[in-house]
Amino acid sequence: MQTGIQPISAGRRVKDRAVQVLVYLAFAVAVIPLLSVLWLVVKNGLKRFDVEFLTHSMRNIGARDAGGGAYHAIIGTLEQVLLASLVAVPIGLLTAVYLVEYGNGGRLSRIISFFVDVMTGVPSVVSGLFVLAFWVLVLGMSFSGFAGALALSILMMPVVVRSAEEMLRLVPNELREASYALGVPKWRTIVKVVLPTAFTGIVTGVMLAVARVAGETAPLLLTVFITDSINTDPFHGPQMGLPLYVFDQAGRPTDTAIDRAWAGALTLILIVMLLNLVARLITWWRSPAKRGS
Repeated sequence: MQTGIQPISAGRRVKDRAVQVLVYLAFAVAVIPLLSVLWLVVKNGLKRFDVEFLTHSMRNIGARDAGGGAYHAIIGTLEQVLLASLVAVPIGLLTAVYLVEYGNGGRLSRIISFFVDVMTGVPSVVSGLFVLAFWVLVLGMSFSGFAGALALSILMMPVVVRSAEEMLRLVPNELREASYALGVPKWRTIVKVVLPTAFTGIVTGVMLAVARVAGETAPLLLTVFITDSINTDPFHGPQMGLPLYVFDQAGRPTDTAIDRAWAGALTLILIVMLLNLVARLITWWRSPAKRGS
């Protein structure tokens, strides 16, 4: 009695094995440089990664002095990324909602999609130049952490829009239609059904945007300026950031400054990893399986 199932030929097995080997090789080619960079940063950064480094600034510390830390830069980075997120996330999310729920492929939605694609490929230095020209030179505002946050928000917006748009498109239309059948208005359906369903994916996209801008140096160099003092007010005066701190210390011709630069890079990586861990915990807490248990 024949079952109709044909045995796999030797040639197909060879091809399948060859493709698997190529996939593993491609994975190794992509991972090995990443692991080597991570190992290099950890190895060199641990030399100065201590309590003093995390709790002291560079005020009154010379280039050859062994002390000093990145406390002022850590505060600046956290405040600048937070302000950039407060600006970019609502705008990007509302744009994605319009493109998916209201655009319907119209002319305006096509124009918006085109400019979002253009913004995705804009170099980071261009956003810094734009904020410098408009915010600082035209409006006469001073260099500040908020000016840097504006430049970072420009880089965050297209990432938030595209990631949120894809997540919203994955929401089944049956959920929307069921809500409409119950007489629920469209805006309430979006708020109560669509957004909660796509919440975990949206959070992941936001964290990708945060990771995209957390290490940017050029926009901050043009808008925030460099300072060795602690400035907890992002709206007034120059404010340091970890990317600027690494850039500044790496440019000094002393081993102590180079060690501080490596420690600053390690601190930046740890902050991004911590933020991603928090996002994972939020998505796990808001997952349907967790809420249903």
